Amino acid sequence: MAGLDATTPTPSEVKLHQISRLLEIAYSDGRRFSLPCEFLRVYSPSAEVRGHGPGQETLQVGKREVSITEMEAVGHYAIRPTFSDGHDTGIYSWDYLYELGLHQDEMWQRYLERLAAAGATRDPR
Repeated sequence: MAGLDATTPTPSEVKLHQISRLLEIAYSDGRRFSLPCEFLRVYSPSAEVRGHGPGQETLQVGKREVSITEMEAVGHYAIRPTFSDGHDTGIYSWDYLYELGLHQDEMWQRYLERLAAAGATRDPR
């Protein structure tokens, strides 16, 4: 995924919708993304989820009902959400959120396929 540089669009608006559990982000290039909290949680950039190298990812299960309970700005380049399951170590840069928005459909499908292959579910236990 590309790094943040002068050509990376920046958010012009960030809104958290608690009831629908969506993070809505409008970017300076006119693109607007609605990212479900569950999607953000299962694709957290934290080491806890991503591991420390290829193949070390931890499949996140039972996150269908997860929400974001608070969000903290990290400088002028990222946010750090706290999720309702207690996860709060992912720092989501503006460029990472942009990439998630651009590739949401294929990433979500890949996640659902990984869940099915593991015999796991999105529902909390």
